[in-house]
Amino acid sequence: MLISSTTPYTDFTVTFCCDNKRIKEVANMFLPCIVVGIATSFVLVQCHDCKDYDLSASDQSFLMKHYLITTRKDGGLSTGKPIASGVTYIRWGKKGCPKGVDMVYTGQVGGNDRGNKAGGVNYLCLPNDPENGESQKDDNAQLFGTEYEIGSSYKPSGMKGDMYNKEVPCAMCFQKRKSVHMMIPGRNTCYKGWTFEYSGFLMTAYKTHSSKDYLCVDKDAEPYDNKGSNEDGALLYGIRTKCGSLRCPPYKDATDVRCVVCAK
Repeated sequence: MLISSTTPYTDFTVTFCCDNKRIKEVANMFLPCIVVGIATSFVLVQCHDCKDYDLSASDQSFLMKHYLITTRKDGGLSTGKPIASGVTYIRWGKKGCPKGVDMVYTGQVGGNDRGNKAGGVNYLCLPNDPENGESQKDDNAQLFGTEYEIGSSYKPSGMKGDMYNKEVPCAMCFQKRKSVHMMIPGRNTCYKGWTFEYSGFLMTAYKTHSSKDYLCVDKDAEPYDNKGSNEDGALLYGIRTKCGSLRCPPYKDATDVRCVVCAK
């Protein structure tokens, strides 16, 4: 029996392929073939026995409720079964993720050249296994490796000092037990109810270079490898506070800026 039904509420058709039974009996059998399609106007039931039925509004309502409930159960929404969820974040300055957090991929930090006046302003976590595009002749180079520009100066307190001109690693992390994350500047601990992921220092390009995003770079940052190209493409410096429009207290002048990544 082929049943086509357009509801008076939503302008769509429900089609069942099944034995020649009445509508409510068919719906209760968890039919093997349910198709929802767009239609308009009236309800028509056609059978192989050439017998027609008109569905009442209550019949249509019953069928739709049955369909929606069955669909939700199939999707695990009303069965109590856990549904896959989680949140991703980038751990800047490290090749791996915190303990207990899955790593999607590891790579190196890329960004626009410090001297370019326009183009991209955000840093990117580039995977170590790229699927490269085709070679082109035009010159619009905007993706460079990013180097630590921290030696005796511009180095946040406590961060390693032997990474000058070394490239910056990163890791894309998946925290499957959480649903949101945030980076808090100016703190190294999370607020109540939030879970600590990692802490570090805010870093970005130098103030006279082209503008870049702020990154929360891990306090235990490491180099990508032992090489140092000194290309001076995209760079990372430790930043300092400046009192004035920035209220001091609670802030202090000319200090490192801590940061923390938290999840919930």
